Amino acid sequence: MKRRFSKPVKVGNLTIGGDAPITIQSMTNTNTKDVASTVNQIKSLVEAGCEIVRISLPDIESAKAVKYIKDGLKSFGIDIPIVGDIHFDYRIAIEAIKEGIDKVRINPGNIGDENKVAEVVKYAKEFGVPIRVGANSGSLPKDLENLPRHKALGEAALREVRVLEKHGFEDIVISVKSSDVIETIEANRYVVSLVDYPLHVGVTEAGTLYNSLIKSSAALGVLILEGLVDTLRISIAGDPVNEVIAAKKLLTALHLRKGPNIVACPTCARAVFDVESVALEVEKLVSNIREDITISVLGCVVNGIGEGKEADVGIAGVKDGVVLFRKGEIVGTYKFEEGLRELKRLIDGVLSEKHG
Repeated sequence: MKRRFSKPVKVGNLTIGGDAPITIQSMTNTNTKDVASTVNQIKSLVEAGCEIVRISLPDIESAKAVKYIKDGLKSFGIDIPIVGDIHFDYRIAIEAIKEGIDKVRINPGNIGDENKVAEVVKYAKEFGVPIRVGANSGSLPKDLENLPRHKALGEAALREVRVLEKHGFEDIVISVKSSDVIETIEANRYVVSLVDYPLHVGVTEAGTLYNSLIKSSAALGVLILEGLVDTLRISIAGDPVNEVIAAKKLLTALHLRKGPNIVACPTCARAVFDVESVALEVEKLVSNIREDITISVLGCVVNGIGEGKEADVGIAGVKDGVVLFRKGEIVGTYKFEEGLRELKRLIDGVLSEKHG
């Protein structure tokens, strides 16, 4: 897979675009003014693998909290770029920049008078803070409604880009998001045909877990394989940690990240344990691994060992317990709880050999 070379944009300690890897984003759902809760949620997101976090800044008081949030993160040894999500009031953007925000997300169209946008640009230049602009399918300008939906979405974002360019600002990240999979794909293709700014990609309002995973994987999978994605968010209603887990799994499945690949049989009447629950336990065991390893979870040994021979290690159900195997060869039989502990040791051993 060859990625297009987009303009690199520095965001805190990371680069979006250029030849930098695709970065994973999420967004807090805490009250930003509740510094402790916001810091704790960001900490959880970072532990799950998040690389850029967006926080909502609905008012000046929230913007003033940015400094304290960043200080709180430093106390945990966390240095992650923080993006401020701002609407309507340009003074919030300026305050956030002064307080140390690493990137601002604004919609110049709802900021008001262009002089207010120019003020944001002035401070963004002074502090070296990039700006993300974009459009969502739910808030398209009336004068673009005669265009095909994907083109209207793209033009709405490009209109905002041109406002920033007019004031000599080019540290821009673009986002065009729709709740429709095909519209999202076509809108992003349209934008990259006209400009070379990096893209933040996602399906907006994707819904609860299952709906979001299907919609986001379909849209992002296509755009990633076409080399158009620089940074992404998988939007899921609920705990934002799930967004990070899903994004990591998607990038791992596309061989763009290293990480564990857990395969599990679809189950049948031969299964002697609950394959789903065991697979979830195995996922917990390897959640912090950042290296390639394939682990097979199989409900029985009738066909299990043969089906799992391509896995580095595996676990299969037998009467009153489990067997562990490596490359299709049984290494031991254990009671269930002991088997999970031994599986972790087996995994650690395989990883040590790969290092060695």
